[in-house]
Amino acid sequence: MNWALFFSTFSLIFLAELGDKTQLALMSQSATSADRWTIFYAGVTALTLTTALGVIAGDLIRRFVPDERYVKLAGGLLFLIFGTLMIASVFRAPK
Repeated sequence: MNWALFFSTFSLIFLAELGDKTQLALMSQSATSADRWTIFYAGVTALTLTTALGVIAGDLIRRFVPDERYVKLAGGLLFLIFGTLMIASVFRAPK
């Protein structure tokens, strides 16, 4: 196992997930139920499945896109598009 890759991936995901919608949803579920182990196992299962989908999708992209610069460019453009749409929705929201 590539431990450097493991720890860099772990650190990146751990820090990115702190305080995000997933964590807030799990806290909300835990606050409304005494069955915290069911919530824990459901959360672990959901995160495992979404991680598996991300890894599978990334592997497919790697196989069909020969140059990683295209992947980075597409990711950056999507980030900008979604950010622009989010900002635009603030100004279109009814008051």
